[in-house]
Amino acid sequence: MLAEALSALAGAGGTALVGAVATDSWQLAKRGFSQLFGRGDQGRAAVIEGRLERTNSVVGAAVQDERVRLEQQAAWTARLEDLLSDHPEAAEELQTLVEQLTQAAGARSAGDVMQHAVAYDQAQQVVQGHGQQTNLFSGRGGQA
Repeated sequence: MLAEALSALAGAGGTALVGAVATDSWQLAKRGFSQLFGRGDQGRAAVIEGRLERTNSVVGAAVQDERVRLEQQAAWTARLEDLLSDHPEAAEELQTLVEQLTQAAGARSAGDVMQHAVAYDQAQQVVQGHGQQTNLFSGRGGQA
């Protein structure tokens, strides 16, 4: 039986990996997880890289389908549990990778944003969750 802490780490790894899909962190995730699973075997790392690319394609194609994300997270969590069961020494490497991906995710996102805006007559609205935005509004006749 996998220790509770290692099981939790595997879950965090599966979540971080799927969370990195279609983000700037994907290359870091792909490289890190292929090395983690490869354990120095380039052939094994290449097989894992192929699985990671399939995950990227599946999750990317179903971006609005939470079920697909959860299925992929569960699959990678199970793979990570197997890896940690066979190689408990990989836990530190996985922990570092999860921290790197979590840190990268925090740097690119302000988190969930919910806004409710109402405008009447000729009012104009600008809503943005994060990032940089410049807005110019024109007066009547389209002249700024």
